[in-house]
Amino acid sequence: MPVRFRNRVFAPSLLGTVLAALVLTGLANLGLWQLRRAEEKRELLAAYEAGQGTSVPLSAGNAGELPRYQQVVASGRYEPGRQLLLDNMPSKSGAPGFRVLTPFRLDGGAGLALVDRGWIPVGPDRSMVPGIDVDDSHREIRAMLDELPRPGVRLGTADDATGGWPRIVNFPQHGEVVAMYGEPLLQAVLLLDPAEDVGYERAWEARFGFEPERHVGYAIQWFSLSATLLVLYVVASFRPTDRKLD
Repeated sequence: MPVRFRNRVFAPSLLGTVLAALVLTGLANLGLWQLRRAEEKRELLAAYEAGQGTSVPLSAGNAGELPRYQQVVASGRYEPGRQLLLDNMPSKSGAPGFRVLTPFRLDGGAGLALVDRGWIPVGPDRSMVPGIDVDDSHREIRAMLDELPRPGVRLGTADDATGGWPRIVNFPQHGEVVAMYGEPLLQAVLLLDPAEDVGYERAWEARFGFEPERHVGYAIQWFSLSATLLVLYVVASFRPTDRKLD
């Protein structure tokens, strides 16, 4: 039975209905995606807050289970002969430079981990690698678990392809670093605590991007656009009864 309102009848065109359905689906999915992102940020914030409470020993048993931003204590030895320099890494003030990643052989067969020892400036000539020596004596370090930095857009490959050490790399992915070392590597990177020695500038900040509330706000905007489009579709689909219907 046709839906009528005064002298108009609801008679949407097939093309208008298909287009409206496609756009409404896209807008609704964008809103749902923003809600999922908000929930992910809440979980990330909760993990960060939980990880700041106490430090736990990093071992073979928990190395793959600890959450991001967990404070840990690790025992082992640096392997200074195979260090990485992360290129395009700004300092806290925005100056250009490198982040120094040093492999750390964990005790107890827990494997190899990368320790981010902080930021150092670029020298007068980028072909001159700065001094980043560290001894390989046994030590215990405090650090926070994190991930390798990721760019908004990644161009080219990570490796400088020279094969020498220290090696300058540009936003490497975990699998690429594993290939460079030729052995398993912990997924997490250890951000060396600022109180530890043999480190450089370490102004660690959790990278959350937008707060959960911002994502919720964006979701509301997408859902509002969906509602507006739906109203416009309904209004436009009511036609005068004296018009020939499609």
